[in-house]
Amino acid sequence: MSSRAKTPLSVKSVSSKIEKPAAAAFAKRLAWEELDAAYLRQLITLAREEDLAGAGLVRVVTPGDVTTSALVGEAPAMADFVARQAMTVCGLSLLPLIFDGFGAGCVVKVAPGVKDGQAVAKGAVLATVSGPAATLLRAERTALNFFQKLSGIATQTTRHVAALGWTTTKLLDTRKTTPGFRMLEKYAVACGGGWNHRLGLFDRVLIKDNHLAAAHATAGGRLAAAVRTARARHPKMLIECEVDEMEQIPPVLEAGADVVLLDNFAPADLVEAVALIGRRACTEASGGVTIESLPEMGKIGLDFISCGALVHHAVWADVGLDWRGK
Repeated sequence: MSSRAKTPLSVKSVSSKIEKPAAAAFAKRLAWEELDAAYLRQLITLAREEDLAGAGLVRVVTPGDVTTSALVGEAPAMADFVARQAMTVCGLSLLPLIFDGFGAGCVVKVAPGVKDGQAVAKGAVLATVSGPAATLLRAERTALNFFQKLSGIATQTTRHVAALGWTTTKLLDTRKTTPGFRMLEKYAVACGGGWNHRLGLFDRVLIKDNHLAAAHATAGGRLAAAVRTARARHPKMLIECEVDEMEQIPPVLEAGADVVLLDNFAPADLVEAVALIGRRACTEASGGVTIESLPEMGKIGLDFISCGALVHHAVWADVGLDWRGK
């Protein structure tokens, strides 16, 4: 973006209380019911085969849970999933599918103590599971891996949403997700209070800098033409265009983009860009967004801020499985 010197601007809200037409369609929160059960079972099957049959290795001599089969039978047992830290919970709905995948016909009952998206204190019982001891033990690590990973993302998101503060600006996730786990990770962001957008390459047009460079359309009339071409090809989809210089904004607006993605703009430049765009398009800021920068950015009047760190900087939450005595 432009490196010209500017007088520092005070950061203040310049957003309208009236929602822009494209804003409502731009972001959503994935609900558990929207996730494909077949997709979830594929992930669980792969995780099970890693543990029991060494999926990814050329050959395993002795498949199965050799420790459990040597020491533990199928007698009834009960255990609690317990929060070892304060966290936002995510993954409860996955537990029945995991135990079903490891059960080989054995029934494991899952009794949730809380709900996905709920904030809990250290020591909270998240769920109680009961069923054959061997099944609980075989599935333990896989269940914890999913539970801890997803709760970590939800907790990270909750912290970022709190840092953004009271504002009309929505905090978005990105496509910077673990390959194969995107929909679960985006669901975790939703549980943490964030918003999902652009689930994949299929659901909207996002013209980024490399698209423009490849099309030799980084400025002026050619930039506007690129937006119009995308609109003609996909008339029913939202069109978003990334800009990294103030001078790129007018041709993008003139071409009728629904959303302008302001990439790596300094705070003062964001204020100017939001004022320039007004209600002609939605605004999204991205690039270098941190939990420390969110409070200031939340006052600018942006419609959206996207932050990949909600997923790729999330630390797994600490969850344990505590065996209940007889």
